[in-house]
Amino acid sequence: MLKIVIRALVCTVFFFGGIAHFVLTDDFVGIVPPFLPWPVAIVWVTGVLEFLLVIGILLPSSRLVTGKITAIYCLVVLPANIYQAMSDIPIFGGPVAPELLWLRIPLQFVLIAAILWSTNDNDRALIRTSTDSV
Repeated sequence: MLKIVIRALVCTVFFFGGIAHFVLTDDFVGIVPPFLPWPVAIVWVTGVLEFLLVIGILLPSSRLVTGKITAIYCLVVLPANIYQAMSDIPIFGGPVAPELLWLRIPLQFVLIAAILWSTNDNDRALIRTSTDSV
């Protein structure tokens, strides 16, 4: 049951994150590191990708693979979070406390763990719940 709740939270975060990529495009463009080309395209593509990740997580047949892809995606966008924290870039219409920007970085790894755990239907792959032999 807890996996379902965590999975629903993950999907909610990515669904609304996907919307935010289109509604707050300028804010997201601001955190794209300057060495990357086409920041608007990157924001839009990652917004679409977040919607696709939600769909993949919701479908049992693709959940495990999509969970791994989502974890990789979280690592790929981590430089944008680090750049935002290092540059103290405001987002969502106003400044953000630097502590919150830095806190977001370790929380990204908590999110990755939650994604991998909640998208893996085999409990024994991460936590042995039975004394039965495999």
